Amino acid sequence: MSTSSRPAKPAAAGKARKLLDGGDLPQPAELLDGVGETVWIDVIRKMDEVYNDLLQYEVALEEKNAALEESHQFIESVLASMSDILIVCDRHGGIEEVNPSLQRFTGQDETTLKGTPVFDLFADESSRQAVRDFFSAQQRDARHDVELMIAAADGTAVPVSINCTPRLSGVGKLVGMVVTGRPVGELRRAYHALRQTHEELKRTQQQLVQSEKMASLGRLVAGVAHELNNPISFVLGNVMALRRYAGRLHTYIEAVNASAHTPELENLRRELRIDRILEDMEPLLDGMIEGAERTSDIVDGLKRFSAVDRQADEAFNLTEVVQRALRWVTRSAPPKFEVRVDLPPSLPLVGSSGQMQQVVMNLVQNACDAMAATPSPKLEVRAVLGAGEVIVLTVADNGPGIPPEHLPHLFDPFFTTKPVGQGTGLGLSISYGIVERHGGKLEAANRPDGGAVFTLLLPLAPG
Repeated sequence: MSTSSRPAKPAAAGKARKLLDGGDLPQPAELLDGVGETVWIDVIRKMDEVYNDLLQYEVALEEKNAALEESHQFIESVLASMSDILIVCDRHGGIEEVNPSLQRFTGQDETTLKGTPVFDLFADESSRQAVRDFFSAQQRDARHDVELMIAAADGTAVPVSINCTPRLSGVGKLVGMVVTGRPVGELRRAYHALRQTHEELKRTQQQLVQSEKMASLGRLVAGVAHELNNPISFVLGNVMALRRYAGRLHTYIEAVNASAHTPELENLRRELRIDRILEDMEPLLDGMIEGAERTSDIVDGLKRFSAVDRQADEAFNLTEVVQRALRWVTRSAPPKFEVRVDLPPSLPLVGSSGQMQQVVMNLVQNACDAMAATPSPKLEVRAVLGAGEVIVLTVADNGPGIPPEHLPHLFDPFFTTKPVGQGTGLGLSISYGIVERHGGKLEAANRPDGGAVFTLLLPLAPG
Protein backbone atom coordinates (compact mmCIF):
# COMPACT_ATOMS: atom_id res chain seq x y z
CA MET A 1 0.00 0.00 0.00
CA SER A 2 1.50 3.32 -1.15
CA THR A 3 2.29 5.91 1.54
CA SER A 4 1.95 8.87 -0.86
CA SER A 5 -0.80 10.08 -3.14
CA ARG A 6 1.73 11.10 -5.80
CA PRO A 7 4.57 8.98 -7.40
CA ALA A 8 8.08 10.23 -6.69
CA LYS A 9 10.02 11.76 -9.58
CA PRO A 10 12.98 9.66 -10.90
CA ALA A 11 15.47 12.44 -10.35
CA ALA A 12 14.48 13.01 -6.74
CA ALA A 13 14.46 9.28 -6.10
CA GLY A 14 17.91 8.91 -7.57
CA LYS A 15 19.33 11.67 -5.42
CA ALA A 16 17.78 10.07 -2.38
CA ARG A 17 19.38 6.69 -3.24
CA LYS A 18 22.68 8.43 -3.69
CA LEU A 19 22.45 9.94 -0.23
CA LEU A 20 21.51 6.59 1.28
CA ASP A 21 24.44 4.95 -0.44
CA GLY A 22 26.83 7.43 1.20
CA GLY A 23 27.42 9.70 -1.75
CA ASP A 24 28.37 13.39 -1.58
CA LEU A 25 26.02 15.68 0.26
CA PRO A 26 23.93 17.73 -2.14
CA GLN A 27 23.93 21.53 -2.26
CA PRO A 28 20.77 23.46 -1.22
CA ALA A 29 19.93 24.18 -4.77
CA GLU A 30 20.13 20.50 -5.54
CA LEU A 31 17.71 19.69 -2.61
CA LEU A 32 15.14 22.13 -3.90
CA ASP A 33 15.41 20.84 -7.41
CA GLY A 34 12.40 18.83 -8.32
CA VAL A 35 10.13 20.09 -5.42
CA GLY A 36 6.77 21.05 -6.76
CA GLU A 37 4.49 23.95 -5.92
CA THR A 38 2.05 21.69 -4.11
CA VAL A 39 4.68 20.73 -1.56
CA TRP A 40 5.40 24.40 -0.80
CA ILE A 41 1.69 25.08 -0.31
CA ASP A 42 1.44 22.19 2.20
CA VAL A 43 4.46 23.50 4.08
CA ILE A 44 3.01 27.01 4.31
CA ARG A 45 -0.34 25.60 5.45
CA LYS A 46 1.39 23.61 8.18
CA MET A 47 3.34 26.68 9.28
CA ASP A 48 0.08 28.62 9.55
CA GLU A 49 -1.47 25.90 11.68
CA VAL A 50 1.57 25.80 13.96
CA TYR A 51 1.55 29.59 14.25
CA ASN A 52 -2.15 29.60 15.15
CA ASP A 53 -1.56 26.91 17.76
CA LEU A 54 1.29 28.96 19.20
CA LEU A 55 -0.96 32.02 19.42
CA GLN A 56 -3.67 30.04 21.19
CA TYR A 57 -1.13 28.56 23.58
CA GLU A 58 0.21 32.03 24.33
CA VAL A 59 -3.28 33.44 25.03
CA ALA A 60 -4.13 30.50 27.29
CA LEU A 61 -0.78 30.88 29.04
CA GLU A 62 -1.40 34.59 29.66
CA GLU A 63 -4.87 33.85 31.02
CA LYS A 64 -3.45 31.22 33.35
CA ASN A 65 -0.69 33.59 34.45
CA ALA A 66 -3.27 36.29 35.16
CA ALA A 67 -5.41 33.83 37.14
CA LEU A 68 -2.33 32.63 38.99
CA GLU A 69 -1.31 36.19 39.79
CA GLU A 70 -4.84 36.98 41.00
CA SER A 71 -4.85 33.88 43.21
CA HIS A 72 -1.43 34.81 44.54
CA GLN A 73 -2.63 38.34 45.40
CA PHE A 74 -5.77 36.94 47.02
CA ILE A 75 -3.75 34.57 49.19
CA GLU A 76 -1.36 37.36 50.14
CA SER A 77 -4.25 39.68 51.08
CA VAL A 78 -5.85 36.94 53.19
CA LEU A 79 -2.58 36.21 54.97
CA ALA A 80 -1.96 39.92 55.52
CA SER A 81 -5.42 40.47 57.03
CA MET A 82 -5.24 37.49 59.40
CA SER A 83 -5.04 38.45 63.05
CA ASP A 84 -3.94 34.93 63.99
CA ILE A 85 -0.30 33.97 63.52
CA LEU A 86 0.49 31.46 60.72
CA ILE A 87 3.67 29.41 60.31
CA VAL A 88 4.29 26.90 57.48
CA CYS A 89 7.05 24.43 58.36
CA ASP A 90 8.76 21.51 56.69
CA ARG A 91 8.84 18.02 58.18
CA HIS A 92 11.70 18.89 60.52
CA GLY A 93 10.29 22.15 61.87
CA GLY A 94 12.08 24.58 59.59
CA ILE A 95 10.06 27.72 58.81
CA GLU A 96 9.13 28.04 55.13
CA GLU A 97 6.42 30.73 55.18
CA VAL A 98 5.01 33.16 57.76
CA ASN A 99 2.24 35.77 57.69
CA PRO A 100 2.57 39.46 58.65
CA SER A 101 0.77 38.86 61.96
CA LEU A 102 3.65 36.67 63.19
CA GLN A 103 6.17 39.24 62.00
CA ARG A 104 4.42 41.98 63.98
CA PHE A 105 4.06 39.72 66.99
CA THR A 106 7.73 38.65 67.14
CA GLY A 107 9.27 41.84 65.71
CA GLN A 108 11.20 39.86 63.05
CA ASP A 109 10.85 40.13 59.29
CA GLU A 110 10.14 37.29 56.87
CA THR A 111 13.74 37.00 55.68
CA THR A 112 15.01 36.50 59.23
CA LEU A 113 12.36 33.94 60.11
CA LYS A 114 12.60 31.76 57.02
CA GLY A 115 14.84 28.76 57.46
CA THR A 116 15.04 29.03 61.25
CA PRO A 117 13.58 26.33 63.52
CA VAL A 118 10.05 27.03 64.66
CA PHE A 119 11.02 25.90 68.16
CA ASP A 120 13.14 29.03 68.64
CA LEU A 121 10.01 31.22 68.61
CA PHE A 122 8.83 29.87 71.96
CA ALA A 123 9.86 31.42 75.25
CA ASP A 124 10.44 28.49 77.60
CA GLU A 125 11.79 24.97 77.31
CA SER A 126 8.51 23.26 78.09
CA SER A 127 6.81 25.07 75.20
CA ARG A 128 9.69 24.25 72.85
CA GLN A 129 9.53 20.59 73.86
CA ALA A 130 5.78 20.53 73.26
CA VAL A 131 6.32 21.85 69.70
CA ARG A 132 9.07 19.26 69.10
CA ASP A 133 6.54 16.60 70.00
CA PHE A 134 4.31 17.91 67.20
CA PHE A 135 7.01 17.03 64.68
CA SER A 136 8.05 13.68 66.16
CA ALA A 137 7.48 10.56 64.07
CA GLN A 138 5.06 9.12 66.63
CA GLN A 139 2.89 12.22 67.11
CA ARG A 140 2.33 13.61 63.62
CA ASP A 141 -1.35 14.28 64.06
CA ALA A 142 -3.45 17.42 64.47
CA ARG A 143 -3.30 19.29 67.78
CA HIS A 144 -5.80 21.94 68.86
CA ASP A 145 -5.94 24.62 71.57
CA VAL A 146 -2.57 23.91 73.16
CA GLU A 147 -1.57 26.90 75.30
CA LEU A 148 2.15 27.68 74.87
CA MET A 149 4.37 30.68 75.57
CA ILE A 150 5.78 32.65 72.60
CA ALA A 151 8.41 35.37 72.91
CA ALA A 152 6.86 38.68 71.87
CA ALA A 153 8.62 41.63 70.26
CA ASP A 154 9.08 43.37 73.62
CA GLY A 155 10.77 40.31 75.12
CA THR A 156 7.83 39.19 77.23
CA ALA A 157 6.35 35.71 77.14
CA VAL A 158 2.77 35.78 75.85
CA PRO A 159 0.41 32.79 76.16
CA VAL A 160 -0.87 31.68 72.75
CA SER A 161 -3.45 29.05 71.88
CA ILE A 162 -1.66 26.87 69.27
CA ASN A 163 -3.20 24.63 66.59
CA CYS A 164 -0.96 22.30 64.54
CA THR A 165 -2.17 20.47 61.41
CA PRO A 166 -0.19 18.11 59.08
CA ARG A 167 0.48 19.35 55.52
CA LEU A 168 0.27 16.62 52.87
CA SER A 169 1.37 16.39 49.24
CA GLY A 170 -0.85 15.43 46.30
CA VAL A 171 -0.13 11.75 46.91
CA GLY A 172 -0.83 11.97 50.64
CA LYS A 173 2.80 12.15 51.79
CA LEU A 174 3.67 14.31 54.80
CA VAL A 175 5.65 17.34 53.65
CA GLY A 176 5.36 19.55 56.74
CA MET A 177 3.11 21.14 59.38
CA VAL A 178 0.95 24.26 59.51
CA VAL A 179 0.97 26.04 62.88
CA THR A 180 -1.63 28.68 63.73
CA GLY A 181 -2.22 30.51 66.99
CA ARG A 182 -4.05 33.31 68.71
CA PRO A 183 -2.97 35.19 71.84
CA VAL A 184 -4.95 33.90 74.79
CA GLY A 185 -5.54 37.46 75.98
CA GLU A 186 -7.74 38.12 72.96
CA LEU A 187 -9.61 34.88 73.56
CA ARG A 188 -10.13 35.73 77.19
CA ARG A 189 -11.41 39.18 76.29
CA ALA A 190 -13.78 37.62 73.77
CA TYR A 191 -14.96 35.05 76.31
CA HIS A 192 -15.39 37.80 78.90
CA ALA A 193 -17.46 39.90 76.50
CA LEU A 194 -19.54 36.85 75.61
CA ARG A 195 -20.05 35.98 79.26
CA GLN A 196 -20.96 39.58 80.08
CA THR A 197 -23.48 39.67 77.23
CA HIS A 198 -24.92 36.38 78.46
CA GLU A 199 -25.24 37.72 82.00
CA GLU A 200 -26.91 40.89 80.73
CA LEU A 201 -29.33 38.75 78.74
CA LYS A 202 -30.10 36.65 81.81
CA ARG A 203 -30.54 39.80 83.90
CA THR A 204 -32.86 41.33 81.34
CA GLN A 205 -34.86 38.11 81.13
CA GLN A 206 -35.11 37.90 84.91
CA GLN A 207 -36.15 41.54 85.14
CA LEU A 208 -38.84 40.92 82.54
CA VAL A 209 -40.09 37.94 84.55
CA GLN A 210 -39.97 40.02 87.73
CA SER A 211 -41.79 42.87 86.04
CA GLU A 212 -44.49 40.50 84.84
CA LYS A 213 -44.81 39.06 88.35
CA MET A 214 -45.07 42.54 89.83
CA ALA A 215 -47.67 43.49 87.22
CA SER A 216 -49.71 40.38 88.02
CA LEU A 217 -49.31 41.05 91.74
CA GLY A 218 -50.39 44.65 91.21
CA ARG A 219 -53.54 43.58 89.40
CA LEU A 220 -54.30 41.04 92.13
CA VAL A 221 -53.65 43.54 94.92
CA ALA A 222 -55.75 46.17 93.20
CA GLY A 223 -58.65 43.73 92.96
CA VAL A 224 -58.31 42.61 96.59
CA ALA A 225 -58.04 46.20 97.81
CA HIS A 226 -61.16 47.15 95.88
CA GLU A 227 -63.10 44.21 97.31
CA LEU A 228 -61.94 44.94 100.88
CA ASN A 229 -62.63 48.64 100.72
CA ASN A 230 -66.43 48.35 100.75
CA PRO A 231 -66.83 45.98 103.76
CA ILE A 232 -64.27 47.99 105.74
CA SER A 233 -66.26 51.13 105.05
CA PHE A 234 -69.40 49.35 106.27
CA VAL A 235 -67.67 48.18 109.45
CA LEU A 236 -66.23 51.61 110.20
CA GLY A 237 -69.54 53.36 109.58
CA ASN A 238 -71.49 50.88 111.70
CA VAL A 239 -69.02 51.12 114.58
CA MET A 240 -69.28 54.90 114.58
CA ALA A 241 -73.07 54.60 114.70
CA LEU A 242 -72.81 51.97 117.45
CA ARG A 243 -70.68 54.35 119.47
CA ARG A 244 -73.41 56.95 119.39
CA TYR A 245 -76.03 54.33 120.32
CA ALA A 246 -73.88 53.13 123.23
CA GLY A 247 -73.88 56.60 124.74
CA ARG A 248 -77.65 56.81 124.53
CA LEU A 249 -78.09 53.32 126.04
CA HIS A 250 -75.77 54.22 128.89
CA THR A 251 -77.83 57.33 129.65
CA TYR A 252 -81.07 55.35 129.51
CA ILE A 253 -79.81 52.58 131.80
CA GLU A 254 -78.65 55.10 134.38
CA ALA A 255 -82.04 56.85 134.26
CA VAL A 256 -83.91 53.56 134.67
CA ASN A 257 -81.69 52.51 137.55
CA ALA A 258 -82.20 55.85 139.32
CA SER A 259 -86.00 55.91 138.99
CA ALA A 260 -86.68 52.23 139.77
CA HIS A 261 -84.09 51.39 142.40
CA THR A 262 -85.27 48.05 143.76
CA PRO A 263 -83.30 45.17 145.34
CA GLU A 264 -84.28 42.82 142.50
CA LEU A 265 -83.11 45.26 139.85
CA GLU A 266 -79.85 45.88 141.75
CA ASN A 267 -79.18 42.14 142.03
CA LEU A 268 -79.88 41.66 138.30
CA ARG A 269 -77.52 44.54 137.49
CA ARG A 270 -74.72 42.93 139.49
CA GLU A 271 -75.46 39.48 138.08
CA LEU A 272 -75.31 40.71 134.47
CA ARG A 273 -72.26 42.92 135.19
CA ILE A 274 -73.88 45.89 133.56
CA ASP A 275 -71.41 48.33 135.09
CA ARG A 276 -68.43 46.46 133.68
CA ILE A 277 -70.06 46.23 130.27
CA LEU A 278 -70.62 49.97 130.27
CA GLU A 279 -66.98 50.51 131.27
CA ASP A 280 -65.68 48.18 128.54
CA MET A 281 -67.99 49.52 125.84
CA GLU A 282 -65.93 52.62 125.09
CA PRO A 283 -62.50 50.87 124.83
CA LEU A 284 -64.04 48.12 122.70
CA LEU A 285 -65.51 50.62 120.29
CA ASP A 286 -62.23 52.56 120.20
CA GLY A 287 -60.36 49.34 119.35
CA MET A 288 -62.80 48.44 116.61
CA ILE A 289 -62.51 51.91 115.10
CA GLU A 290 -58.71 51.79 115.30
CA GLY A 291 -58.64 48.34 113.67
CA ALA A 292 -60.98 49.43 110.89
CA GLU A 293 -58.90 52.57 110.28
CA ARG A 294 -55.67 50.56 110.20
CA THR A 295 -57.25 48.11 107.77
CA SER A 296 -58.37 51.04 105.66
CA ASP A 297 -54.80 52.38 105.67
CA ILE A 298 -53.52 48.99 104.58
CA VAL A 299 -56.01 48.85 101.72
CA ASP A 300 -55.03 52.38 100.71
CA GLY A 301 -51.37 51.34 100.75
CA LEU A 302 -52.15 48.29 98.62
CA LYS A 303 -53.92 50.48 96.11
CA ARG A 304 -50.99 52.87 95.98
CA PHE A 305 -48.49 50.01 95.68
CA SER A 306 -50.42 48.39 92.85
CA ALA A 307 -50.68 51.63 90.84
CA VAL A 308 -46.95 51.78 90.03
CA ASP A 309 -47.07 52.73 86.38
CA ARG A 310 -49.87 55.24 86.70
CA GLN A 311 -47.97 57.18 89.37
CA ALA A 312 -44.69 57.45 87.48
CA ASP A 313 -44.74 61.25 87.32
CA GLU A 314 -46.83 62.33 90.29
CA ALA A 315 -45.72 64.38 93.28
CA PHE A 316 -45.78 62.63 96.67
CA ASN A 317 -44.43 62.94 100.18
CA LEU A 318 -41.50 60.59 100.79
CA THR A 319 -42.06 60.78 104.56
CA GLU A 320 -45.46 59.14 104.22
CA VAL A 321 -44.03 56.46 101.92
CA VAL A 322 -41.26 55.61 104.40
CA GLN A 323 -43.69 55.45 107.32
CA ARG A 324 -46.04 53.21 105.38
CA ALA A 325 -43.18 50.89 104.36
CA LEU A 326 -41.97 50.69 107.97
CA ARG A 327 -45.46 49.73 109.18
CA TRP A 328 -45.73 46.98 106.61
CA VAL A 329 -42.35 45.37 107.24
CA THR A 330 -41.95 45.80 111.01
CA ARG A 331 -45.46 44.57 111.82
CA SER A 332 -44.14 40.98 111.76
CA ALA A 333 -40.93 41.83 113.66
CA PRO A 334 -40.29 40.32 117.12
CA PRO A 335 -41.32 42.35 120.21
CA LYS A 336 -37.71 43.25 121.09
CA PHE A 337 -37.19 44.81 117.65
CA GLU A 338 -36.52 48.54 118.13
CA VAL A 339 -37.18 51.11 115.41
CA ARG A 340 -36.00 54.70 115.61
CA VAL A 341 -37.45 57.07 113.05
CA ASP A 342 -36.35 60.65 112.49
CA LEU A 343 -38.11 62.16 109.49
CA PRO A 344 -39.14 65.71 108.66
CA PRO A 345 -42.88 66.28 108.18
CA SER A 346 -42.56 66.70 104.43
CA LEU A 347 -40.10 65.42 101.84
CA PRO A 348 -41.64 66.33 98.46
CA LEU A 349 -40.56 64.09 95.61
CA VAL A 350 -41.65 63.55 92.00
CA GLY A 351 -41.89 60.02 90.64
CA SER A 352 -43.61 56.78 91.57
CA SER A 353 -44.59 56.40 95.21
CA GLY A 354 -45.22 52.69 94.68
CA GLN A 355 -41.74 52.06 93.30
CA MET A 356 -40.13 54.13 96.05
CA GLN A 357 -42.13 52.22 98.65
CA GLN A 358 -40.75 49.02 97.12
CA VAL A 359 -37.19 50.34 97.53
CA VAL A 360 -37.67 51.33 101.19
CA MET A 361 -39.44 48.06 102.00
CA ASN A 362 -36.57 46.11 100.46
CA LEU A 363 -33.95 48.03 102.46
CA VAL A 364 -35.88 47.62 105.72
CA GLN A 365 -36.53 43.93 105.05
CA ASN A 366 -32.84 43.30 104.33
CA ALA A 367 -31.94 45.04 107.58
CA CYS A 368 -34.43 42.87 109.49
CA ASP A 369 -32.99 39.72 107.91
CA ALA A 370 -29.43 40.81 108.74
CA MET A 371 -30.34 41.34 112.41
CA ALA A 372 -32.11 37.99 112.80
CA ALA A 373 -29.36 36.68 115.09
CA THR A 374 -28.70 40.00 116.89
CA PRO A 375 -29.74 39.93 120.58
CA SER A 376 -31.07 43.49 120.57
CA PRO A 377 -31.94 44.44 116.98
CA LYS A 378 -32.15 48.15 116.34
CA LEU A 379 -33.18 49.88 113.13
CA GLU A 380 -32.57 53.59 112.54
CA VAL A 381 -34.26 55.46 109.70
CA ARG A 382 -33.36 59.12 109.26
CA ALA A 383 -33.83 61.70 106.53
CA VAL A 384 -32.40 65.20 106.13
CA LEU A 385 -32.14 67.78 103.40
CA GLY A 386 -28.57 67.88 102.14
CA ALA A 387 -26.73 70.46 100.11
CA GLY A 388 -28.01 71.15 96.64
CA GLU A 389 -31.69 70.33 97.32
CA VAL A 390 -30.99 66.63 97.86
CA ILE A 391 -32.90 64.30 100.18
CA VAL A 392 -30.54 62.06 102.18
CA LEU A 393 -32.35 59.02 103.59
CA THR A 394 -30.36 56.48 105.64
CA VAL A 395 -31.42 53.01 106.77
CA ALA A 396 -28.97 51.67 109.38
CA ASP A 397 -28.91 48.49 111.48
CA ASN A 398 -26.72 47.03 114.20
CA GLY A 399 -26.27 43.65 112.53
CA PRO A 400 -23.00 41.95 111.53
CA GLY A 401 -22.37 44.35 108.64
CA ILE A 402 -21.34 43.60 105.06
CA PRO A 403 -18.08 41.75 104.31
CA PRO A 404 -15.67 44.11 102.50
CA GLU A 405 -15.26 41.70 99.57
CA HIS A 406 -19.05 41.80 98.99
CA LEU A 407 -19.43 45.58 98.90
CA PRO A 408 -18.37 46.03 95.22
CA HIS A 409 -20.87 43.37 94.09
CA LEU A 410 -23.79 44.23 96.35
CA PHE A 411 -25.92 45.76 93.59
CA ASP A 412 -24.99 43.19 90.92
CA PRO A 413 -27.94 41.15 89.63
CA PHE A 414 -28.31 37.68 91.19
CA PHE A 415 -25.68 38.41 93.85
CA THR A 416 -26.90 37.36 97.29
CA THR A 417 -25.38 36.30 100.59
CA LYS A 418 -28.54 34.52 101.71
CA PRO A 419 -28.84 30.73 101.60
CA VAL A 420 -30.27 29.01 98.54
CA GLY A 421 -34.03 29.42 98.42
CA GLN A 422 -34.10 32.53 100.64
CA GLY A 423 -33.00 35.19 98.17
CA THR A 424 -32.90 35.80 94.42
CA GLY A 425 -30.22 38.50 94.42
CA LEU A 426 -32.52 40.89 92.53
CA GLY A 427 -33.91 43.07 95.34
CA LEU A 428 -31.01 45.50 95.61
CA SER A 429 -30.35 45.42 91.87
CA ILE A 430 -33.94 46.39 91.07
CA SER A 431 -33.92 48.99 93.85
CA TYR A 432 -30.72 50.48 92.42
CA GLY A 433 -32.36 50.76 89.00
CA ILE A 434 -35.49 52.39 90.47
CA VAL A 435 -33.42 54.97 92.32
CA GLU A 436 -31.42 55.74 89.16
CA ARG A 437 -34.64 56.26 87.19
CA HIS A 438 -35.68 58.81 89.83
CA GLY A 439 -32.41 60.69 89.30
CA GLY A 440 -30.89 59.52 92.58
CA LYS A 441 -28.18 57.25 93.90
CA LEU A 442 -28.11 54.28 96.27
CA GLU A 443 -24.96 53.54 98.31
CA ALA A 444 -23.98 50.91 100.87
CA ALA A 445 -21.32 50.97 103.59
CA ASN A 446 -20.46 49.63 107.03
CA ARG A 447 -20.95 51.71 110.18
CA PRO A 448 -17.87 52.38 112.31
CA ASP A 449 -19.59 50.98 115.41
CA GLY A 450 -20.91 47.88 113.59
CA GLY A 451 -23.76 47.16 111.24
CA ALA A 452 -24.60 48.29 107.74
CA VAL A 453 -26.02 51.56 106.46
CA PHE A 454 -27.72 52.22 103.12
CA THR A 455 -27.86 55.82 101.93
CA LEU A 456 -30.50 56.96 99.49
CA LEU A 457 -29.87 60.26 97.68
CA LEU A 458 -32.86 61.72 95.82
CA PRO A 459 -33.45 65.11 94.21
CA LEU A 460 -35.99 67.26 96.02
CA ALA A 461 -39.10 68.17 94.02
CA PRO A 462 -38.79 71.66 92.50
CA GLY A 463 -40.75 74.41 94.21
